[in-house]
Amino acid sequence: MDVRHNHGTDIFVVRACHHDDGADLVAVGGTHSVQVLLATPTSAQVIANFHVGCRITAIAWSSISTSPSQTDEWTVEIAAAGSDYGLYLLTKHYNQDEVVFSFGGGLSGHHGKVNDMTFCGGQSEDSSRYVATVSDDKMFIVWDLNPTLTIRSPASIDSESNPTTRAQPTAYVINFPHALTTVCSHPSTSKEFLVADARGSIFLTDWRSDPDANEQASWRNASIVELVEPRAMADAVCGRSVKWSSSVAWRRDSVDIIGATYGSRFALWDLSKLQGGKPNLTGSSFPEGGHRFRWCPTYPEYFAVSTNNPSKGALINVHNTAYLPTEPTAFVVGKRPLYVRDFDFLATKGIPRIAAAVGREVVIFFIGVES
Repeated sequence: MDVRHNHGTDIFVVRACHHDDGADLVAVGGTHSVQVLLATPTSAQVIANFHVGCRITAIAWSSISTSPSQTDEWTVEIAAAGSDYGLYLLTKHYNQDEVVFSFGGGLSGHHGKVNDMTFCGGQSEDSSRYVATVSDDKMFIVWDLNPTLTIRSPASIDSESNPTTRAQPTAYVINFPHALTTVCSHPSTSKEFLVADARGSIFLTDWRSDPDANEQASWRNASIVELVEPRAMADAVCGRSVKWSSSVAWRRDSVDIIGATYGSRFALWDLSKLQGGKPNLTGSSFPEGGHRFRWCPTYPEYFAVSTNNPSKGALINVHNTAYLPTEPTAFVVGKRPLYVRDFDFLATKGIPRIAAAVGREVVIFFIGVES
């Protein structure tokens, strides 16, 4: 059965926690707040509610997050971006109130919409120390949330309006030539991020490399591999591309497999079989343009693509890499004029589940049935 949760305002971002101890947690970003849901097969319970004060544009889960289903002493830690171009670290412990810590705003951070963010990969404690963001302003920034250099920070506010102090994060910036849409990390590495732009390019970037003397080309110095989607790049050069139509994801079980949707097509790359950076496989997604590409963390052969065009309603196509020539399985989550603003796979065991943002609701549904 479908589980539906009304957020109270329009929902713009949905991100599931893919860490083992928080696999049943889902973060929902709305017009002015972020809610954290504990998802069961039959319900969605709010366990935290962070008032940010502006529309949420991106969310990322910290690896220290744990679910109440795993421990009584649970913790939630999330990074979020707002429409004011500011960043927020949201924390709640089982016995404490919500805390909202703001950083990265004004002259110290982005000056364009933050389209995506992710915590650093790897298995060390640094996986919750560094968070990366990408923006329309063409900047890729890695933030050190626990800097050794203490910088005075404005007070943050918890749920009872009591100020809390914390060192202001420091930033490592790499400039790119075009607006950036996606940043991904992988659990097997703490050095590289996938950074994608809207024109058909994907960069495997070593953010710990020494910056180039020429700051304008620092993105090229840090890039290990550059991948391209030729049709998307050609459309961008000719002015035919749909703005911000790209979405890229790194398959969780394999550091070599990357998937993306650009315009009306999806593309898959295998880094062990590079073909001059071109995709190894391509296929059609939505004629009106795909919007989000997500890999399933529990059944890695599955991926899904959504469209934000309301002409066919709220629709998500689920593909199986073993049967790519066949038609995908289509899931209609809502009728016209509703559409899917965002979605993500949950990391819970068993039949895969998807959480989709449709209007003011999060709809959580299984993509199969028990055999």
